[in-house]
Amino acid sequence: MSPPARKLDPWTLLLWLGLAAVSLVALYSTTHGPAAEYIGPGVQDNFARQFLWIGVSIAGIAATLLVPVRFLRYAAYPAYAATLVLLVLCLVMGVEVHGTRAWLALGPLRLQVSELAKVGTVLAVAQLLSERHTRAGQDLSFALKAAGLIVAPALLVILQNDLGTALVFFGLVPIMLFWSGLSLSVLLLMVSPAIAGYFALVSTPAALGFAVLFTGGLWAYSGRRSIAALAATFTAGVTALISFVLRKILQPYQVDRLLSFTNPGAEQFRQGVGFHLVQSKAALYSGGIWGTGFMQGPQTQGAYVPEQTTDFIFSVVAEEFGLAGSLVVLGLLAALLLRLIKLGADVKHPFGSIVAAGAVGVYLIHIFINIGMVTGMLPVIGLPLPFLSYGGSAMLANTALLAIVLNTHMRREDLSIYGY
Repeated sequence: MSPPARKLDPWTLLLWLGLAAVSLVALYSTTHGPAAEYIGPGVQDNFARQFLWIGVSIAGIAATLLVPVRFLRYAAYPAYAATLVLLVLCLVMGVEVHGTRAWLALGPLRLQVSELAKVGTVLAVAQLLSERHTRAGQDLSFALKAAGLIVAPALLVILQNDLGTALVFFGLVPIMLFWSGLSLSVLLLMVSPAIAGYFALVSTPAALGFAVLFTGGLWAYSGRRSIAALAATFTAGVTALISFVLRKILQPYQVDRLLSFTNPGAEQFRQGVGFHLVQSKAALYSGGIWGTGFMQGPQTQGAYVPEQTTDFIFSVVAEEFGLAGSLVVLGLLAALLLRLIKLGADVKHPFGSIVAAGAVGVYLIHIFINIGMVTGMLPVIGLPLPFLSYGGSAMLANTALLAIVLNTHMRREDLSIYGY
C-alpha cells in the first residue's frame, strides 16, 4: 500500500489556492485603493486579516490530513454536540452584529459558531448514514433522523436571527439524503417544506393550494398513505410556521430583505436593503466585458456597494475584471465542486462519500444564493461567497470541510478496511 500522501489530490488544492488568491486581490482593491478613504479603520484591516486566515487555513489543511480517518468518524457526534452547545451559548452570551447574535467573543477574536456547526453537522449526518449496511436513504425513518440532525442547528441559527445560514442547513437535507440513495418519493417529501415555504412568502392561500396538489400527486406517485400524510403535515405545518415567523419572529429588516426581492428599486427600499441590490447591479453593469481595471471601479472605489468585502465581494470582481473575470471565478468554483464530486464518488465507503456530498452542498448553496443576491435574482439574506468573502470563521470552516474530503479520499483504502 502506497503512503497516503501520494494519493493527495493536487488539483483540489490548486483550485482552493486560486480562489484564495482572488479573494486577496479583491480585498486589496477595496481596502487599499481610493475606497479606503470611505471605509472604517476596522474594514481597512480586512486584507491583512484575510491573509492571516488563509495562512492558518493552510496549516489547518496540513493538520487535518494527518488525522486518522477512524478518528473523524468517532469524533463526528461529539463535534456535532459541541457545536449545538456553542450555538446555545451564542443565544445567551453571544455578540450581536447587525441584529444577528451569532458570534462568541474569544479575547480579541470573534468566532461565528454557525460556520463550525456546518462542519459538525456534515460529519454527524455522514456518520449516521454510514452506520447501516444498506443504503440508509431508502428507509424513511432513518432519513427523518438524518433530517432531524440537520434541522436542530438550523432552528438555533434562526433564533440568532441568521436566516441565510439557516437556509444552508435546510438545503443540506435533500442533498445529503439524495446522495445516500434516497428514493424519489422520500426526496420529494423532504423538499416539500421548502417549496411550501416559498409559496407561503408569496401568500398563505397559494401555499395551502400547493400543499393540497403536492400531497395528492405524491400519494398517486408513491401509492403510500404514510408518505402523503407526512407531506400534508409538513407543507401545512411550514405554511403556518412561515406565516407566524413573518409576523412575530423576524425583525423588520429581515422582512424587508424578503419583500425587496420583488422590487428592490421601489422608493421604500432604495435606502434600505434594496440599496444593496441597486448598487450591486450598477457595479455589474459598470464592469462590462473586460472590467474597469484593478482599483479603478467607480462603484467599488466609491464604496457605494455595502458589504463589498463580504457578501458583495463578487461585485468587486465583476466591476474591475468584467464578465471575463467573473466567468473565471465562477469557473474556479464550478471546477472545485466537480472535483469534490469526483473525490466523493471515488470513496466507496459511505462516510467519506457522504461527507463529500455535504461539503459540495454547503458550497453550492452558498454560491447559488450569493450570486443570486449580487445579481438581484434572489433576496439579500447575507450569505458570503465561499473562499472569497472576508471572514475568518467562514474561511476556516469551509477549508476544514475541504481538508476532510481530501483526507477521506487520500485514505480511502484504509477507510474501506473498517467496513460499514
